[in-house]
Amino acid sequence: MIRLYGLLFLVDLVLVVIALIDCLSSEDAAVRNLPKVAWVFIILLFPPIGPIVWFVAGRPQGQRVGRAGAWRPGSGFPEYERPRPLAPDDDPEFLRSKARERREDEELLRTWEADLRRREEELRRRDPST
Repeated sequence: MIRLYGLLFLVDLVLVVIALIDCLSSEDAAVRNLPKVAWVFIILLFPPIGPIVWFVAGRPQGQRVGRAGAWRPGSGFPEYERPRPLAPDDDPEFLRSKARERREDEELLRTWEADLRRREEELRRRDPST
């Protein structure tokens, strides 16, 4: 029984919070039947009846959810104008940077190999027994 009361309390609390946010974010001129201040008091003082009455009799009619209004398909970028990042294998600058890195790595490897051959040659000259 206590769990049921807890659940009903949470539902009531959520309903009050949603109605209060909706009421406070509505335009003053669009609120129906009573001033906005009166609706805030009704929502806060008479839960859960106050929020239900707000949604039925006080909420502006035809109000869209959110400030931007309703989403309409096709209201964004047309597909051919949509900015798209290039894939790495299509981006010429990326390919140039990879080619430059590869050349630098190959040059570094050639330098290391030459240094290694030079050191091996010095070791052979110092120790002829090998």
